Amino acid sequence: MKIGDVLHKIRKEKKMTLLELSEKSGVALATLSRMENNKMTGTLESHMNICRALDIALPELYQDLPYAKKTLEFHAKKAGADVFVHDKKSSSEMLASNVLNKKMMPVLINISRAGSTHKEETKSGVEKFIYVLDGKVEASIGEEKYTLTKGDTLYFASSVPHYFKNIGPAESRFICIISPPTL
Repeated sequence: MKIGDVLHKIRKEKKMTLLELSEKSGVALATLSRMENNKMTGTLESHMNICRALDIALPELYQDLPYAKKTLEFHAKKAGADVFVHDKKSSSEMLASNVLNKKMMPVLINISRAGSTHKEETKSGVEKFIYVLDGKVEASIGEEKYTLTKGDTLYFASSVPHYFKNIGPAESRFICIISPPTL
């Protein structure tokens, strides 16, 4: 159950219209409608005003809401990870499962000597963070090129066209965190 569902239920129990609740609470009618239709949650201030108007205590508004469950996920090394092979010289290994339902997507990228990833760009609003574990990587972000070695990091908007190239004598490995997750 979401806050809008709880609000609607309590308002109906109190036999109050949205207009009456708006007038008594000082919260705009459109805001109340959006809240009840779960298009927005409202602010703490609006919740307090609504509770006063409904003559209920603030905890009553929240009592039927599910609490966020702690998310904990453990993966033993190389235990059933999803690996995407881009070509003979580069691959990506998902470091978490069910990533499209998470807030970030951790990936281990491996690039063989003289290999590279494909050029990509995501929709606006997606960001990437890179942490180099081993090797020497050239990151091409738009028109710029950055040379990264073990311990170096790079943070950028991934809507800019980008790719990574191994410019060292051995395999390059780096962690890439994508937020929000996108494929």
